[in-house]
Amino acid sequence: MSTRTKPQPLSDTEIREIAAEIDAGRPPMVWFTALAVGVPEGRSGKVMSLGDPSEGDFLQVKPTGSKDVLSFGPTEVTLTKPARQNPKPAPAPAPAVKPASATPRTATRKEPTVTMSSPATMPAAAPSTPPAPEATPQPAAEGEAKKPASRPARNAAANSAAARKPKAPEVTVTLSGTGEGEWTLDVVNGKKRTIRGLAVPSSAVSQAAKILHPEVSEVVDSILESVRASQRAKVEQLQAELESARRLLEDLA
Repeated sequence: MSTRTKPQPLSDTEIREIAAEIDAGRPPMVWFTALAVGVPEGRSGKVMSLGDPSEGDFLQVKPTGSKDVLSFGPTEVTLTKPARQNPKPAPAPAPAVKPASATPRTATRKEPTVTMSSPATMPAAAPSTPPAPEATPQPAAEGEAKKPASRPARNAAANSAAARKPKAPEVTVTLSGTGEGEWTLDVVNGKKRTIRGLAVPSSAVSQAAKILHPEVSEVVDSILESVRASQRAKVEQLQAELESARRLLEDLA
């Protein structure tokens, strides 16, 4: 009985090779391992793009025969093509049924020829014939029951692959403020940062906070009030310095 080793994840060298093939416009072929979710082991596919490895499932793969591009991790695919397996070891039990059925048949044929002269043995030959046909259909019935049982398992794997849909991109909006009253906005769409450090007026931040939620408005208003107080103190200090400079200028005149 053979033991199956756990698939090894793609190495950094293999990932760099995949990225080079994608940049050259040649999506590389990969094969799904036993750890692939929703795709049968050994099925092929093409890597269409690479995401951020910190996301886990950063390999965007299009399975062969499918129109969807799905996300997989480095342990779910391999660059090594699996060896073709011989699917014909199952018919081996069939010959074992034939010798078992042939043995009682030859025994029943020999018994009446030997005891033909004795009338007492003739009834005994009649009950010996029914067990032979009863024994033969049992292995065949068991074999027929196993065949349909394997079909739903294969269909379930195919249906799960079809039911798996690409992940919907997530949008993250981040609003940042400083003690000087400067506000910036960052937007991340899926794995791509579409807006970085966009300046936003304090008045727009205050209006947006009031629309979102009272608790958000309360927090933003407290921050803006702190910034206003700091700016008033700075203005008063600058006015005092300006007044002092004017008096000094008048004295020098």
